[in-house]
Amino acid sequence: MLYALHEAAYRSAAPVSAAAHMMRDFWRSPFNLAGDTGLGRNLHASADLLANLTRRYGKPAWRISATTVNGHVVPVTCDKPWSSPWAALRHFRRDPDALRAAGSQTDRPAVLIVAPLSGHFATLLRGTVETFLTDYDVCVTDWSNARDVPILEGRFGFHDYVDTLMDMLGHIGRRAHVVAVCQPGPAALAATALMSEDEDPLRPASLTLMGSPIDARFSPTVTNRLAEERPFSWFQSNMIYTVPWPYAGTLRRVYPGFVQLYSFMSMNAEAHQEAHRRYFDHMVRGDGDSADKHREFYDEYLSVLDLTEEFYLETIDIVFQRYLLPKGELIHDGRKVDPAAIADTALMTVEGERDDISGVGQTQAAHHLCPNIPENLRELYVQPGVGHYGVFNGRRFEQEIYPRVRDLIDRREALL
Repeated sequence: MLYALHEAAYRSAAPVSAAAHMMRDFWRSPFNLAGDTGLGRNLHASADLLANLTRRYGKPAWRISATTVNGHVVPVTCDKPWSSPWAALRHFRRDPDALRAAGSQTDRPAVLIVAPLSGHFATLLRGTVETFLTDYDVCVTDWSNARDVPILEGRFGFHDYVDTLMDMLGHIGRRAHVVAVCQPGPAALAATALMSEDEDPLRPASLTLMGSPIDARFSPTVTNRLAEERPFSWFQSNMIYTVPWPYAGTLRRVYPGFVQLYSFMSMNAEAHQEAHRRYFDHMVRGDGDSADKHREFYDEYLSVLDLTEEFYLETIDIVFQRYLLPKGELIHDGRKVDPAAIADTALMTVEGERDDISGVGQTQAAHHLCPNIPENLRELYVQPGVGHYGVFNGRRFEQEIYPRVRDLIDRREALL
């Protein structure tokens, strides 16, 4: 019922949204001589804010066509070497001729960035991808919106996620360096452990876990406490809804992206309100650069996808309530998942000092679970002064975190 009400609310707001767009365009028009007056700027800013608050936010485009290497512009192409109804492997390739012209190697290793399946599209990591492209070809897990997957395609749960990661690593064709951002940490660690135990020649060369709930018992956050305090049946009864017509996934049971978005925004409601107030002021003052940055962030942040019922509930159960991986009790396809099997995959953990989603200690717990990795292939890092988002994006990620990840990758490559 909630999903249907949400859709009805969007459709009922359509006339208001259309009127706001018309008003915004009217006051923005260069032929409107009153547009640059104080009244005109205030009316334009009001209409623009209302238009943004009432419109739908679809899946954003990647918009990555080039990178810069040694001061040279290098074209980037994106293809899809592997896909399933639930995900696509996006491969961003740098032009080899342009790389040679820039004096860079063309045989650099591939990096697989595992995007979270927790409400946002993989494009939330656009900045992360762009940063890694300065040194590597980059593959990304581009997850599907569950509401768009027909119910006849079956289920997709936590263990299907692990299998998908192993399939993707197999299609990359050489030992890749895996960077798991937030939620996929436990699944990425499990996939690495299983491939290591099998001595799979395409097991990850390195695994970097960023703000991941490997052991959510450490430094519990508001999100962790909610998962602990509520019985499993509460999540089944209150967080799962049926996809309505006319979506392709009609009748599929999902955890809606808009519910996740509301949860995230309510945790920092004052910050979001202040951001929109500043946006209004920037529009009135004609500060286009600041307004553009605000729009770019919220175009991405407000674009959400649905998760399947089974994936959401299994994640709650396995990661946040029973802690199966750190307790050594996770069983995948009849096999016990043993991170101690990992011996030649370099391991790095990155945490944010102010992370209110995955508290400090939850990610670095992976080091204790992987005792057979040599010390020279380990890195434990806590970034001062950043929250969850700052662990994988922004100035401090680019200047302080990424160089450490790059050093670990290069150190591991030198030993292969």
